[in-house]
Amino acid sequence: MGSQHLLSSMLLLLFLSSFIQMAALGRTPSSSKLLYIVYMGGRQHEDPDLVTASHHDTMSSVLGSKEEAVSSIVYSYKHGFSGFAAMLTESQADQIAELPEVISVNPSRSVPLHTTRSWDYLGLGYKQPQSTGLLRRGNFGDGIIIGVVDSGIWPESRSFDDHGYGPVPSRWKGTCEVGQNFTVKHCNRKIIGARWYAGGVDDSDISVDYRSPRDFQGHGTHTASTAAGSFVGNASFHGLGAGVARGGAPRARLAIYKACWGNNIRCPDAALLKAIDDAVHDGVDILSLSLGAIQSPIFASIHAVEKGITVIFSGGNDGPVPQTISNDLPWVITVAASTMDRSFPTILTLGDNRTVVGQSILYESTGGFKELADGGSCSRDDLNSSDVVGKIVLCYQLAIASSSPPRRHFPLAASNVQEAGGKGIIFAQYSANILSFIDDICNGTVCVFVDYEIGKQIKDYVTNTRSPLVKVSLTQDKVGSGVMSPRVTAFSSRGPSILFPDLVKPDITAPGFLILAAVKDSYKFDSGTSMACPHVSGVAALLKAAHPQWSPAAIKSALVTTAHTANAYGFPIEAEGVPRKLADPFDFGGGHIDPNKASDPGLIYDVEPEDYFKFFNCTYGPSTTCDLVDSRLYRLNLPSISIPDLKKTPLTVWRTVTNVGDKDSIYRAMVESPPGVNMVVEPSLLQFNASTTTHTFAVTFTPLQMVQGDFNFGSLTWFDDGKHAVRIPIAVRVIIHDSFSDTS
Repeated sequence: MGSQHLLSSMLLLLFLSSFIQMAALGRTPSSSKLLYIVYMGGRQHEDPDLVTASHHDTMSSVLGSKEEAVSSIVYSYKHGFSGFAAMLTESQADQIAELPEVISVNPSRSVPLHTTRSWDYLGLGYKQPQSTGLLRRGNFGDGIIIGVVDSGIWPESRSFDDHGYGPVPSRWKGTCEVGQNFTVKHCNRKIIGARWYAGGVDDSDISVDYRSPRDFQGHGTHTASTAAGSFVGNASFHGLGAGVARGGAPRARLAIYKACWGNNIRCPDAALLKAIDDAVHDGVDILSLSLGAIQSPIFASIHAVEKGITVIFSGGNDGPVPQTISNDLPWVITVAASTMDRSFPTILTLGDNRTVVGQSILYESTGGFKELADGGSCSRDDLNSSDVVGKIVLCYQLAIASSSPPRRHFPLAASNVQEAGGKGIIFAQYSANILSFIDDICNGTVCVFVDYEIGKQIKDYVTNTRSPLVKVSLTQDKVGSGVMSPRVTAFSSRGPSILFPDLVKPDITAPGFLILAAVKDSYKFDSGTSMACPHVSGVAALLKAAHPQWSPAAIKSALVTTAHTANAYGFPIEAEGVPRKLADPFDFGGGHIDPNKASDPGLIYDVEPEDYFKFFNCTYGPSTTCDLVDSRLYRLNLPSISIPDLKKTPLTVWRTVTNVGDKDSIYRAMVESPPGVNMVVEPSLLQFNASTTTHTFAVTFTPLQMVQGDFNFGSLTWFDDGKHAVRIPIAVRVIIHDSFSDTS
């Protein structure tokens, strides 16, 4: 495979060189070859070698020679689906497109690598990593063990290939448990351990699953490969997102703990507790838990942190409603989800040759023009009164927008259209990213999302045309500066915390929308804070490798204080919702993760585990064990401050920072007070040298008006000579009454 890939690469380079030379002379060769993607649908053979052979046969039928066919194929797609990429002339491509076994033939689009777009987007590109960047400083995560508590692992995935890995770390105490379709041989130098926990699991969930660490649903494989997948070339979802797949810490080791089961991925507390407990014993460095709100495992997670393990949780997918944040514990990192600079524009051509653009994930050609029908709201009643059989159906009903969020209305509308015999749906909605629904819900039906403005144009065309038509083109990949990003996704759960309003939660946001990662033997897009969590886990592994002495609190502080709150253009980051708004700390905590800056944060806010336990004992432990005079969580040395009940009397909190940058440095405070609050920092200048590595300062809050208010936001940033900006988010709510509820 290596020599064939090298030969193909050389052929491609020779072609490009000659093409550029001829283009410079103002002409292109009429018989020149381009790279085309030939899609043939699902695999007809289970054996990948037989799939490849069928590709050779298809090419030979056009080229006339088996040798020429083999040399022309650049990539053979033989795992997730059947197809290949080959160097073809335009006439050869046309001939192949006419073959009955071929579904579509399209030129390979010239786009940057973005299977791992999230990692490139985060500044962790692997081709030429910055010498001072975190990927190189952390040695690609080598030597770090990431424990993933999830639905298991699909060990055959190319993302878990251990080629080139050294021996398993000697400190590893874990095991490789066997079971259904899982043997000791399925563990290797990448997947160094695997356990499964069936105790306490409902029989209905076990009966459809594997009684072993093997992943039935795919969620655990997706998250594990996102955090620490090995380098995999030629990965894509039916040609979309094509490139090299990898995890954030591609050389880190994986320890798998299957505690989640069945189609609905239910995770019993008892199983989670045992998984976390075993992970502590086994010697993991990072624990990644893309799970919903947990209750009993709270104490398991604090003990893990006590042992020096950084624990990272997803924040939940119940946004954009406030007070929905999950896993809101002060000792863990809670992650929100955001978009990145990738979109999937899909061109719609109306019968009068007008074109409009929607969003979709359409990789199979729909042919030419199709009849277009107005389905109203696409309720059953509306569709029964229209002839939609065999047509593309427009679902446009602005009047129900306020009561029918797209995430709820679209699945119902799509189901109704399918039942009524429609062949596709154009769904008009307010701006909300729900593309991740398409693969599960549309089942081969054409589905395209447009906003209400485009929807109105299409509706007017249908209304004023005797026989309206529409052609839906294949989806394109668009990445880069033309895509406004990041935005906090609409589904990402929001603060404030109901349990702990003294906390700013979530802590940080990371890419979690349409992330391409391993699922069984192929690669698929998925969205959720479940996808954002392993991004932070991968970065935390790199930080641990670069700074072995850092505590979990130090890693968390480095991530939060270096996060950015503006996009590449300097615009404030937005949060999706109805309507969109500027993101605040209850949407994204400190901001959007910036791994390279986190590797050199300048100052950190550290917390000793015993301090966590003091507050734990005053909140979850028996009341007799609480020995704190003031058990408010804003007294903890966290990289944020949340005061939910500021009254007339000024309130002072203290923080201590530790210098992890240049020994001799001076930091000055820049205060952004929350509206309606006067915020003073004393001292406002901190000087560090070889003997003075820590400083404690006071932050005093005084209300400017006494009003029963809502949370307002500010920040405190420590600047040195320009190299570091150490920023923490501030949230303050002024109240008059002790028992306060915002009922306005």
